[in-house]
Amino acid sequence: MDNPRRAARRAEVERNDQALLDSARAVLAEDGAHASVAAIATRAGVGIGTLYRRYRTKEQLFQHLSTLVLGEYLRVADEGLADPDPWAGLAHYVTRAVLANTGALGPVAGTIEVTEEMADLSTRGDEAARRVIERAHAAGALRADVSDVDIALLIEQLGRSPLVEQIARQGQADLLDAARHARARLVHLVLDGLRAPGPDPLPGPAPGWELFTRRWARPGDQES
Repeated sequence: MDNPRRAARRAEVERNDQALLDSARAVLAEDGAHASVAAIATRAGVGIGTLYRRYRTKEQLFQHLSTLVLGEYLRVADEGLADPDPWAGLAHYVTRAVLANTGALGPVAGTIEVTEEMADLSTRGDEAARRVIERAHAAGALRADVSDVDIALLIEQLGRSPLVEQIARQGQADLLDAARHARARLVHLVLDGLRAPGPDPLPGPAPGWELFTRRWARPGDQES
């Protein structure tokens, strides 16, 4: 049985780690791949030494964050697939993925090595999402010209809420709920736009997965 001092220390380490991960997401959203470890530590309310005791490099921190985010993406896609109603399952997947900001990884694409665990979670998440979307198409609930890449891009774009971020940064806690409700309304408006049949055809060709995959190849790994 752990003594109280050891248990308290472990709880403190877990709190600090969660604060670092939350801070890394927030700083990434604001500063992109140039986010500094100093800014992340400061926002988390810990010393930079605490960050480096947990993560030897910034890349290791971002890899761990990526693993967690990709795991969240897989979870919400699986939940959508488990819903017996195809449209409700799609709406759940899109809404939860947006609100969990599973598109937060965009800024680090191409700047870190993709680990085997990251690649596995990404593949499984994309496959589950594809099945959610195929099911909604088959049921005639999702407009026929919407592709799985369209929805993945929507999730990434809607994951950031400049309004919520700004109000949180300004410390205006009394406005946070209103800002979050406004964001939820926008997600609902977007979902309505995905419903079949759709008033007008979408412009241009459907986007391809290379918009995602080629971003994650680091410059030295890309073919000339």
